[in-house]
Amino acid sequence: MSTLFDLSFFVTVPFWALMILAPTWRWTRTIIGSPWITLVPLVIWAIVAVPILGAMWSLVTNPSLPAITDAVADPAVLTALWAQIIAWDLFLGRWIYLDSRDRNIHPLLMAPLLIGTILLSPIAFPIYLVMREVAGRGAERTTSTAVVSTPAG
Repeated sequence: MSTLFDLSFFVTVPFWALMILAPTWRWTRTIIGSPWITLVPLVIWAIVAVPILGAMWSLVTNPSLPAITDAVADPAVLTALWAQIIAWDLFLGRWIYLDSRDRNIHPLLMAPLLIGTILLSPIAFPIYLVMREVAGRGAERTTSTAVVSTPAG
C-alpha cells in the first residue's frame, strides 16, 4: 500500500514539472490542455478504492468525524483519500496554469503559486483568484490606454 501511496504523487510530477519549469513550451500547453492527465492518479485511486468501495460508500453517505478518523487508520482508505487529493490538486493546478496562460500572467509569478497549489491548494487557489483579478485590471488599463492613445480617424 505504501508504494501506491507514494506512486499517486509521483505519477503527477511530470505534469507539475511542465507547468512550473516549461510553462511557455508549446508541448506543455498541449499536454496540460488535456483533462485526461488527472486520470493518472485516479487509476491508483481505483486500484485501491474498488476493493473497499463498500466501506468508503458508508463514509461518504453518512459521514461523521469519528467514523472518518477510524477509517483513515486503514492504509487502503488513506491511500485512496491521498490519491483523490492529488488528483484534485492536479486538476486545480491545471486550471490555474491554463487560465494564467490565457491571461498572460508571467510564469515567474505562477511558478511559486503552482508549487503552493501542490502543497496547500486551499491557500494557493484564493491567492490565484486575487492575482487574476489584479492582472485583469492591469490588462483593462493597458487596453483602455491603448484605445485612448489611438488617433481618431
